[in-house]
Amino acid sequence: MRQSAPGLKGNQLLSIGIDIGGTKVAAGLVDHQGRILRSLRRETPGQDAARVEGVIEELVEELSVGMRATPVGIGAAGWMDLDGGTVLFSPHLAWRNEPLRARLEARLRRRVHVVNDADAAAWAEWRFGAGKGESRLICITLGTGIGGGIVNDGRLERGRYGVAGEFGHSIIVPGGHRCECGNRGCWEQYASGNALGREGRELAGAASPMAREILRAAGGEPRRVTGALVTSLALGGDPQSRELVTEVGEWLGLGLANLSAVLDPGTFVIGGGLSTAGDLLLEPALRTYRRNLTGRGFRPEAQLKLAQLGPEAGLVGAADLARNARWRLPLRQTLRRRAGQRRAPSS
Repeated sequence: MRQSAPGLKGNQLLSIGIDIGGTKVAAGLVDHQGRILRSLRRETPGQDAARVEGVIEELVEELSVGMRATPVGIGAAGWMDLDGGTVLFSPHLAWRNEPLRARLEARLRRRVHVVNDADAAAWAEWRFGAGKGESRLICITLGTGIGGGIVNDGRLERGRYGVAGEFGHSIIVPGGHRCECGNRGCWEQYASGNALGREGRELAGAASPMAREILRAAGGEPRRVTGALVTSLALGGDPQSRELVTEVGEWLGLGLANLSAVLDPGTFVIGGGLSTAGDLLLEPALRTYRRNLTGRGFRPEAQLKLAQLGPEAGLVGAADLARNARWRLPLRQTLRRRAGQRRAPSS
């Protein structure tokens, strides 16, 4: 199912967005302009899916005090089915073919919309951020791996089975670094925060004099080198860290050129933790993108922009999608049907 944004009916329309990460659950009350009016945060209670649902319920109740029932959007890492009712797989939680929407709607007694977190971020950037007004948008989130979302003509494109946008697992170096997905040479093994950290650790672990500042910042322990640390040093002017960021940017640009050959977007929006490197990342990405673009010199180029909404993009996007979703049945009818099914005697 594709989601589109129907006409809004008034400034009073609000929704709740929840972003479930590996370490925290963030929630916010969001208005129709993407502004967060109230926000809350909790630690993610481990891999226990039932406890996460309990945290979601607590957050929704706190944000709903003094208000009528508002729709809830859930953004989570993982694959959702095309209907958005079932989490096929989540890397952070023990959700495997989990009918999450039905469980939460019964628990919260309100509309719930479940979406991949990168899709939610892409929607938010298209509605309210760097991609506003763009008819063909691809959002790339550079963090632990690479996430992605596609917005075409005001519609969130999720593919035939609901799992489009897994750009990070396109194979860019056959036989290359092993990826957590089981394959080798995935794009996210070369153009993500984890990739930057790995390169920094390897350099520090080799006792290279070029890595002196990196090793000093890590307290002399190569295992403590992260992508965030290298990014911070690069922004501070460390030449070796800048070189590492440049290499990651070049891998980023190569992947973007490949995506342009297939999807021909008007704008790439680059977000996620690694995007804090700013022009240190985007300039080499743009150079490599232009050098590898199919039909270069004879076709328009996509714009490369940094995301504007920061870490709240997933929360805002999930809330907006929940508010604008088209539902199959009135909620009361849906809950009544489920209650009747539970009471029906077995044959």
